[in-house]
Amino acid sequence: MKNLTIIALLFIFPLLAMAQRPDNRKREEIESYKIAYLTQKLELSTEEAKIFWPIYNDYQKELSELRKERGQKMISFKKMPEIDEMSDSEVQALIVNDFDFKQKDLNLDKKYYAKLKSSLPIKVIGKYYRAQETFKRELLSRYRNNKP
Repeated sequence: MKNLTIIALLFIFPLLAMAQRPDNRKREEIESYKIAYLTQKLELSTEEAKIFWPIYNDYQKELSELRKERGQKMISFKKMPEIDEMSDSEVQALIVNDFDFKQKDLNLDKKYYAKLKSSLPIKVIGKYYRAQETFKRELLSRYRNNKP
């Protein structure tokens, strides 16, 4: 378990070292917490950790890029006039654009599921997906309890 903690820390430090804008500190804090949470829940062997964490990091990088792209599109959406002032084709384009991002997100999930499945036991992958869901719930619970 000590080796797993060391390996997890090796993946956390680059994230912390990036020292980005203050508004990203919260995001980095959450990601660090998530890595620690996953490390605890997955109970990976040293060999499994060497396989899992690089795949996880690549997935997070691609997911972040996709969300950044979506965020930029949403900014332009927010600058648009009210829906009632838009043409039907403009509204339809916005909706279809959202479907496209959801599909890209799903494709990314499938891509990295295949990578994990080809490299790790299915039960480890199952623990990962379960831990992802329980992490989301725990994070929401923490947010709700710390809300002013």
